[in-house]
Amino acid sequence: MIRNKLLERKFGSQKDFRWRGHEISRIEGFSDAVFAFAVTLLVVSLEVPRTFSELLDKMQDLVAFAIAFAVLFFIWFHQYQFFRRYGLHDTYTITLNGFLLFVVLFFVYPLKFLFTYLIRSIGGRETGMHLPGGSIEPALHAGQAKTLMIIYGLGYAAVFLIFALMYRNAYRKKRQLELNELEVFDTRTSLHQHLLNVGIAVVSMTVVVIGGEKFSGWSGLVYLLVGPVMGVHGSIRGRYRRTVFEDRVIQK
Repeated sequence: MIRNKLLERKFGSQKDFRWRGHEISRIEGFSDAVFAFAVTLLVVSLEVPRTFSELLDKMQDLVAFAIAFAVLFFIWFHQYQFFRRYGLHDTYTITLNGFLLFVVLFFVYPLKFLFTYLIRSIGGRETGMHLPGGSIEPALHAGQAKTLMIIYGLGYAAVFLIFALMYRNAYRKKRQLELNELEVFDTRTSLHQHLLNVGIAVVSMTVVVIGGEKFSGWSGLVYLLVGPVMGVHGSIRGRYRRTVFEDRVIQK
């Protein structure tokens, strides 16, 4: 199992943050199976290409698959890191993790559809579907782009809201987990990061709800803020972390 290998190498560990999850739990094993199924849904096609041209057309969707896969891996990594940091298996955490897996399975199809449509549109390729009579069904009808961005935004916001609730629960259990001052600071930092991601999704949905269909493109561009916002937040919190905790003896 990939988690075992990553655990052995302490992949994703943060300086001075002690790991409390030293073994792979059953809930993590189940989570890995769900994420693997989600990745399968990204790539599985119900119809095998019948010509080489069709094969090439399918292979050109590799960029869309890579982006969607990166998003799923990003979600998986946050879940992996949470369980390594805190090793929590209380009822509340397991319930939230169950909701997370449910949302991931719901999120995978909008994720695949959106990025496949965008990459095909940018490349000037056909985005619709050929019907038996020879006509082509458009991938998106008038008014549907707005709904698509709302669906995507709801899925994105739900994922990171669940992570925020998981970190809030860990913060509330700081005494039980024996978190030191630095670990409490890092826990709050992660909580803030997830709430910022929720905020970006809310801004995106607000743009398309208020602006309507013609602002659906701008709604998508809002997600480009993820990198800069996370970068600025990480820089500010990282600078404070080094200033306050550097050379300080952390009591365990």
